Amino acid sequence: MGAKVIKKADAIVAYEDLAAYCPDLAEWPKRWMYEDRDEATGEQIVACFTPFLQHLLGLGLSRKTLRLHRDNLWLLGGELIRDLWDSPKLRKRPIEELIAEALDEEGGPLLTHHESEEEQRSLDSTCGKYRRYLQQRQARG
Repeated sequence: MGAKVIKKADAIVAYEDLAAYCPDLAEWPKRWMYEDRDEATGEQIVACFTPFLQHLLGLGLSRKTLRLHRDNLWLLGGELIRDLWDSPKLRKRPIEELIAEALDEEGGPLLTHHESEEEQRSLDSTCGKYRRYLQQRQARG
């Protein structure tokens, strides 16, 4: 049976490649959640991250770089769920807006559970790349 293929931007990525890159992607929402209602929000976050993950796979980056971006998206998702707990009013807003607001010119949100400047710089780098990706997608319409 042939591989299912997704076409995003100029990259063609097989579902099997995404599954190999992020074997636990479907589990991220449960791992981020504080209570049951967080799971649906986590699923929305994963749905927003998936096209970017596929885009990264299509860039021909090294496995180390791909893993780094994947791990940073995992951290970003956790920070977004934490933000919803810190500010419950945010739950009423579309997740796409919350993600866009978390990504600014300097990168991403400040990590709450990590003290390493290197981890923060790494997250900021991934968030900057994600922000540019979203801007390019929006410009294409």
